[in-house]
Amino acid sequence: FMPSSTTGSIVQHSYYSLSYNEAYEQAEWVAYKLDKKDLTYDDRKRPYFIEDPRVKTKSADWRNYKGSGYDRGHLCPAGDRRFSKQAYNETFYTSNISPQNREFNAGIWNRLEMKTRYWAKKYGSVFVITGGVLENGLEEIGEEDVAVPDYFYKIIAKGDKDTIDVVAFLMKNKESSSSIKQFLVPVDVIEKRTGIDFFATLSKEKQENIEQKVTTSGWKF
Repeated sequence: FMPSSTTGSIVQHSYYSLSYNEAYEQAEWVAYKLDKKDLTYDDRKRPYFIEDPRVKTKSADWRNYKGSGYDRGHLCPAGDRRFSKQAYNETFYTSNISPQNREFNAGIWNRLEMKTRYWAKKYGSVFVITGGVLENGLEEIGEEDVAVPDYFYKIIAKGDKDTIDVVAFLMKNKESSSSIKQFLVPVDVIEKRTGIDFFATLSKEKQENIEQKVTTSGWKF
């Protein structure tokens, strides 16, 4: 279910993968499997954000966010990785964060993350791909010019390559009181905005089948 990379800068960590986009100083996507057994409530001490040692061009320093008014928004949530200290601490690499509006991060985006956990518990396992839409003309913060995405996406898949079900969301980087269902879009829409080929290893026929329309059958909202 892995997507393509527009930069060729793919990093594999123990518990998630990412494609880093140096021009925007953040990942264009973070991808990971979320199993029901991963969802523990272990009490973990939040570590400091540190640069990702595996990003060859160096990931942006966390200080770029200081005083910007934006949250250091996790792409792979720390809450999905409480089951071990290593898994939890890995989510604090700066390659796994993106500038998010505070109310958005704590609001509609958090609700989508909680719904993703609900699906992992209900269906046993889901595969998650998430990131900001990186495009020209974005606001930038810090000395390293970290881009502030206007939109964030999350694509969630379950099943195997023969029985795959997919839902995709595209949300403006601001709080909304709307239901998360209001932000459902075909995967194709996110592909056009990002230039990323999602589910690149599946056959063309299978990709067309799951990417051209919004289908919520098989997903409990």
